[in-house]
Amino acid sequence: MNNDWEQRLADRWAELDAYEKDRDPAGFRARIAELAAELPEDDPVALFELGAAHDSTGEPELAVRFYRRALDGGLTGLRRRRAVIQLASSLRNLGRPDVSVELLTEERAIPADRLDADETALSAAVDGFLALALADTGREREAASLALGALAPLLPRYNRSLAYYARDLLKTAGPS
Repeated sequence: MNNDWEQRLADRWAELDAYEKDRDPAGFRARIAELAAELPEDDPVALFELGAAHDSTGEPELAVRFYRRALDGGLTGLRRRRAVIQLASSLRNLGRPDVSVELLTEERAIPADRLDADETALSAAVDGFLALALADTGREREAASLALGALAPLLPRYNRSLAYYARDLLKTAGPS
């Protein structure tokens, strides 16, 4: 895998909307599969990209299999974090929000000093998808707290107040 391969991959992903417009998801998956075939068999990057192609074209069951194989095969860095997020999202969509919560809670617990800047940039995505999974498991107050806590630093004003209220949601008794 080199910069040329990565650029060709980025170019193919940039074509996804055209394939969706033409209702040709199989064509898009085939284009990603062509690139994946250039890497060694069972390469974790290739498996991740195949999973993402299936996920993005409405085949979450197959995506889950590819994501798991990629992670089991030693996927690292930013793609590893993306694979966890995407696997958890697919599992949630397939009716397994409990497993999604488990995966994303583990991902969220990784110390910041073990993540690079690109991986850290996805922390809000981890929180967002965890909030969705929490809501699906009946933990709405915890989900709202997490989502608002992730939003607070992005606000130009009221970020301290929102962060406080987000934490306070977990203390306040009431229906979820």
